Amino acid sequence: MTEVLLAVGTEKGLFLGRSGDRLDWEFSGPHFPMNAIYSVAVDRRDNRTRLLVGADSSHWGPSVWRSDDLGASWFEPPRPAVRFPESTGASLTRVWQLQPAGPEAPGVVYAGTEPAALFRSTDGGETFGLVESLWDHPQRPEWGAGYGGQGLHTILTHPRDPQRLLVAVSSGGVYRSKDGGDSWQPSNTGLRAEFFPPDRQYPEFGQCVHKIAPDPAHPDRLYLQNHGGVYRSDDWGGSWHSIVDGLPAEFGFAVAAHPRRGDTAYLFPLGGSDDRIPPGRRCRVFRTNDGGDSWQQLAAGLPDEDHYGIVLRDALRTDDADPAGIYFGNRTGDVYGSRDEGESWRLLVSHLPDVLCVRAAVVG
Repeated sequence: MTEVLLAVGTEKGLFLGRSGDRLDWEFSGPHFPMNAIYSVAVDRRDNRTRLLVGADSSHWGPSVWRSDDLGASWFEPPRPAVRFPESTGASLTRVWQLQPAGPEAPGVVYAGTEPAALFRSTDGGETFGLVESLWDHPQRPEWGAGYGGQGLHTILTHPRDPQRLLVAVSSGGVYRSKDGGDSWQPSNTGLRAEFFPPDRQYPEFGQCVHKIAPDPAHPDRLYLQNHGGVYRSDDWGGSWHSIVDGLPAEFGFAVAAHPRRGDTAYLFPLGGSDDRIPPGRRCRVFRTNDGGDSWQQLAAGLPDEDHYGIVLRDALRTDDADPAGIYFGNRTGDVYGSRDEGESWRLLVSHLPDVLCVRAAVVG
């Protein structure tokens, strides 16, 4: 029997679900009560499963916790795992993203933060160091802040070349490195910044990218949900083209890709930057099976009307079971799951605090 772990980060703690059939779930929590959980990672390298959690206490501040027993116990280092050097004059607001590197880099974990910066760990997430080359980039002081703050929220390593890294910042845009993070270049060709004046809506940097997901079968293909616009890249971010046709709206926060099948991605559209509710007040996930050339509405089991729940950038995810499970949580505290790749949905848990992030993985 396959056991799946579902981690749900909320405004007031972390909830952990376990299921052997992905129909019946047993949830524990809240872990870290009254902490906002913006980031969770499941690291299954080194013959163990480690959970990493970015918890933000309004009293004690942000911290990174870890567990090697699926949440039965937690460890916080005596000194902050992620902190800015004094020379930067910056202080950590929150950890937006925790991302283990690939199997070719055991022990390496990346963290994306607010203010927007990239940190790197070589000891499995116990300690992190600032990637100074990105912090010192001459364009960084000109990055803006999204409505939720200035966050580095997407970190990708190329599946065939560990020296190639890609990050996304709201609002700074996409940046790539070809030398393991020693240098960085903006990579926003084709991405629109709708909030800029009409003659400046395709700048070199400054776009408010919301999330990027990699295609599992095409190493250079990426899917991007922008602040207005849905895009695909076939050269790992070198250029972007719109794939919004067929969607009810171009705004949204989240995008996820199928864990194995190429050309398949999932979105949760919202009405727009000034209408951040699902189009028609209907809770709907949209899926493409052809790389964004067309989109299919997935509705079976989802609320049909009077639905206002927003799905944030890290709150739509897949597991790695077969068939793949798809999960999302919203700001009304509901978490839905599909064990048949989106064909049908079930309400897994309700009345949680605002859901900020979701992670799912096979753990047994």
